[in-house]
Amino acid sequence: MASIAHLKSLLGVHPDFPQKGIVFLDIFPLFRDPVAIEELLTAFNQHIFSSVIPQSPSRKVDVVVGLDARGFLLGPILAMRLGAAFVPVRKAGKLPGKCAVAEYKKEYGVDRFEMQEDAIKPGQTVVVIDDLIATGGSAKAAGELIAKLGGKTLAYLFIVEIEFLKGSQVLDAPTFSLIKD
Repeated sequence: MASIAHLKSLLGVHPDFPQKGIVFLDIFPLFRDPVAIEELLTAFNQHIFSSVIPQSPSRKVDVVVGLDARGFLLGPILAMRLGAAFVPVRKAGKLPGKCAVAEYKKEYGVDRFEMQEDAIKPGQTVVVIDDLIATGGSAKAAGELIAKLGGKTLAYLFIVEIEFLKGSQVLDAPTFSLIKD
């Protein structure tokens, strides 16, 4: 299992970013340490194989959904290791073709997410990955998009969870967070 203390020590902490009153936890310093990234991926893989897949009726993960934009960093690698497809969820207007849309409220504003309508097929099992969960708004919107397309969310994976905001409570599947702050 990943050394949580080691991973947490690598996070950047930026008070009053992107606005006053927000403490931004920066995951990018983790990417300067290849061992830390391997620890993250191994911890996510272990969780999926020990806790998620045994609960899946199909005993597999069909799709890994990564949230714009930090979910794009680990999502494709995790999908490759699972033998699954990778599907991005993007902010409105960034994807070509027909898209399903979900609106969500963030801790500092309102936004819209999109997913291409043919990205997930009915009945496919899905794991969602992002860097951080705070209020849960963006992850919930991703879950809504997955459901609209007929997919079944098995789990949400995060590097960091801001526990006092209780974001995991608004989601439709279990969460797994390596660092709880």
